[in-house]
Amino acid sequence: MEGPIFNLPNSLSLLRVILIPWFLYYFHTGNIRIAIIIMVIAVLSDWFDGQTARWTNQVSDAGKILDPLADKLCLASVAVYFLWVGQLPLWFVLFAVLRDMLIFAGAAYVRFRYAVVTTSLWPGKWAVGFVSMMFIAMVWPHPFFKLYPVKEFFLYLSTAMLFYSFVQYCVRFYRIHNGLEYKA
Repeated sequence: MEGPIFNLPNSLSLLRVILIPWFLYYFHTGNIRIAIIIMVIAVLSDWFDGQTARWTNQVSDAGKILDPLADKLCLASVAVYFLWVGQLPLWFVLFAVLRDMLIFAGAAYVRFRYAVVTTSLWPGKWAVGFVSMMFIAMVWPHPFFKLYPVKEFFLYLSTAMLFYSFVQYCVRFYRIHNGLEYKA
């Protein structure tokens, strides 16, 4: 694996994973303000880890694996929690979690079979952004989010972008498997 495992960008990805149980705890116990602060830190760390890696020239294979893994763990954990409390439909949670498991399996396959460490694709980053916006609309008790169907808007937008990005990842894995050129 190329590049250092322990660096600032990878630490930010690890921070995101560490924040998951704290967000869930504070949100579930009704400490909404603290939960929102934790969520904002997690969302910002997702943006800053990639930017920091590029700014400091610390892009590493570990980071290429850790960042999307942190995204997948955050999405799955929060989605399952919101399913459990009745705020998300089962179809969305099953779709999002299954999609992420298949993408992770595909990335692991091409890593071990072809020694290719894939990076996140932009449609996947947009999908994570839309899911984050949906979660923010669900957590933040702002009247705007209660008055308008913001959660539902981002639920369907997230679903469309998650599906589109899944297709893009499948195309990339297919191209790698068949020895064709692909976008890094």
